[in-house]
Amino acid sequence: MLLAAAAAIATRRAFFCPVSYYIREMVKLPLRYGLAAFMLWLAACGTSSAQPSSEPVQRDHFIYYFDSPHYIETADSVLNDARARLEALLRDTLDYKPEVHLVKDLGRFTALIGGGFPDWGAAAAVPHRGRIVIKSPDHFNLNRGLGEMLAHEYAHLALDHRVGLGLAPRWLHEGLAMTVSREWSWSDNLAMSKAAVFGQVIPLRDVDRLNRFNAGKAHVAYAESYLAVTYLFEGYGPEAANLLLDVLASGGSVDEALMASTGSNYDDFEAEFRLFVLKRFNIVTLFMDTIWLWLALAVVVIVGAILQFRRRRKYYKQWEEQERLHSTDFDYGDPENPERTDDEDEPWRR
Repeated sequence: MLLAAAAAIATRRAFFCPVSYYIREMVKLPLRYGLAAFMLWLAACGTSSAQPSSEPVQRDHFIYYFDSPHYIETADSVLNDARARLEALLRDTLDYKPEVHLVKDLGRFTALIGGGFPDWGAAAAVPHRGRIVIKSPDHFNLNRGLGEMLAHEYAHLALDHRVGLGLAPRWLHEGLAMTVSREWSWSDNLAMSKAAVFGQVIPLRDVDRLNRFNAGKAHVAYAESYLAVTYLFEGYGPEAANLLLDVLASGGSVDEALMASTGSNYDDFEAEFRLFVLKRFNIVTLFMDTIWLWLALAVVVIVGAILQFRRRRKYYKQWEEQERLHSTDFDYGDPENPERTDDEDEPWRR
């Protein structure tokens, strides 16, 4: 191998390189091929780490690779429910079996998704591989329910299947995923109220860069995506929403798909949606959202005060009982019969 490489170098350089060049190149050859061999070894290690470590469990519509097998029954129930909802929303037959990985090792999680994931991420979908990868709740603090994450990531696979070679915008992906997983909460409401009041509403086009956002901005982007999908399906109807998907599936742009389904281009749809958000979220909703927080804090304070009062009252009763059992009326008269002898040292008793 080294001789062949040396011959190739000589062939390319023979017309203009001095003899010293060949000497230097021959010295470098072992280093180059050693480095190449090392890189190939690393690639092989990366490939092997991306392979599932657990045995596959086959079910009707999914294949499970779970490091914690006791979650399989819950996962299968959640995913079958999500599958039924997605078939209705997308009017598509999801006739393939995704592989679902629940992993306890961060390195294998990264290898299975191919890297390039934000630190705050707990789950990912890899559509071109038909794969869902989730960190095990037994080994990571996820701050989200397992069922919610499974349904969310499966929605990404389903939408990708629906548009085929087309490209759906990120807000459509995330909004549909949140709709299917039913994960809208009071914190999303508060995030949108703050964004509306403080001018932090994110243009839908910018949601495509969601993985570069910090956790706070990502929260707003997810909430907006949910509202945009709600606005599309409820404001224009399922027929219009699926027409949009049909145009995307045929290779049309988002602008063309929105024009065909809503009669508005991307910019006009953005403007409509922004008005929808600002009408729904304002200073009043921010006050109402935060008032519940303050009420909850007030309840905590009141309950704490009551418990403290009861604890102190208990101590006071114990002290009174001790005082009742132990006399503090010391008499300095006759020690043999103190109550029958006048106390010379205590004239105030007379």
